[in-house]
Amino acid sequence: MIHIFFDIKENPWGGGNQFLKALRRIYREQGLYAEELEQAKIVLVNSHHFGDIEDLQRLLCFMRNNPDATLIHRIDGPVTLIRGKDEGTDNLIFQFNELFAAGTIFQSQWCLEHCRSLGLKIENPYKIIFNAPDTNMFFPINRKKQHNKIRLVATSWSSNPRKGFKVYHWMDKNLDWNKYEMCFVGNSNIRFKNIIHLPPVDSKTLAGMLQQHDIFITASQSDPCSNSLIEALHCGLPALALRDGGHPEIIGEGGVLFSKVEDIPALLNQLSSDIKSYRKKISLPSLKEVAQSYIDFMMNIHEKNRNTDFSLEKAEQMLRAYKKYRKDNTHNIFRRIRIKFLNLFKKRRF
Repeated sequence: MIHIFFDIKENPWGGGNQFLKALRRIYREQGLYAEELEQAKIVLVNSHHFGDIEDLQRLLCFMRNNPDATLIHRIDGPVTLIRGKDEGTDNLIFQFNELFAAGTIFQSQWCLEHCRSLGLKIENPYKIIFNAPDTNMFFPINRKKQHNKIRLVATSWSSNPRKGFKVYHWMDKNLDWNKYEMCFVGNSNIRFKNIIHLPPVDSKTLAGMLQQHDIFITASQSDPCSNSLIEALHCGLPALALRDGGHPEIIGEGGVLFSKVEDIPALLNQLSSDIKSYRKKISLPSLKEVAQSYIDFMMNIHEKNRNTDFSLEKAEQMLRAYKKYRKDNTHNIFRRIRIKFLNLFKKRRF
C-alpha cells in the first residue's frame, strides 16, 4: 500500500499538488492507496513538503517503528533556481534525501543535473519520471469550429516573476493582434492590454479552456517539469517555450523553443502555419503509464528491502537542519517539541 505524505489541496493549487492528486486517484482506483500513513508499506514524500515539525516527527517516528516500510523521495527544483533566491530549501531537501530516502524520483534530467550541481549526493537508486495530468480531463479534442484568429494561451498558478511575465508583457505589446488572440489563466501581477487575464480555475474548467486554444506559451524560467506545459500538451496544443529547464525534454518535437523574445513572432508564425504536424509529434506518457513507472520503481526498492536506517543520530541531524531552515524565533517551542520528538523516537517497537 502506497501513501503520499503531502497535504493535497482539492481547490486550484500548484502543479505538484495537481499531479499528486491525479496520482492518488489512480492508486485509489487500483486499490493500492493507503489513506493513512500508518497503513502504508511505501511512503512517497514530496520535496520539502513534509509539513511542520510535528508532521516531520510523525513521519520519522512511523518509519523508525516500521523498518519494513520504504520511503521514496520525489524531488523537483532546485528551488533556488525556480524561485530565483536561496531560502535554504534546497539544503533541507538534500539533507532529508541523503538521510532517509531509499530511492529518489526526479521529474526531469535537468532537475537531476542541477540538483547535483548544487550539492545533492545521490547514493541510492533513482529514476527520472515526468509528471502527467489527469487524463480524464486533459485530452485532445477535434474542434470543428475554426476561429478567425490563432488562439494562444498561457497558464500559471504562481505569480512569481520567473514564471515568464516579462515575456508575456513583451508579447502583449509586440504581437500582431490582428492575427492572434491570447488568454492568460492564473495569477498575475501584470496588467495586460491585449492579453485576456482570467483568474485560476479548477482542473476540469482549465482543461476545457485549453482544448479551445491552438498553441500553448510558456516562458517560465528554470522550471524542472512544468505541469502547465504538460497539461497543455496532453490537450493537443503544440507549445512555444523558453529554452530552459525541463521544457526541451518535455516538448520534444511537439513545439518550438525560443531564447530571445525577438524570435517569438517568427517562431509563432512557423508553429501556427503547421499546427497539425506539430500536434502529431506530441509524445508524452499517460497518467496510468506514469503511475505504473512510479510503482515499478518503488516496488523494486521495497522488495529488495533497500530501506534506510532511521537512527536517533539521523533524526537529530534532520531536526538541526529543520531549525536552521525555519529561521524564526520559536527557540523555546522548538526545544520542547525536540525533547518530545526524541523521547518518542527512542521508543522503537520491535
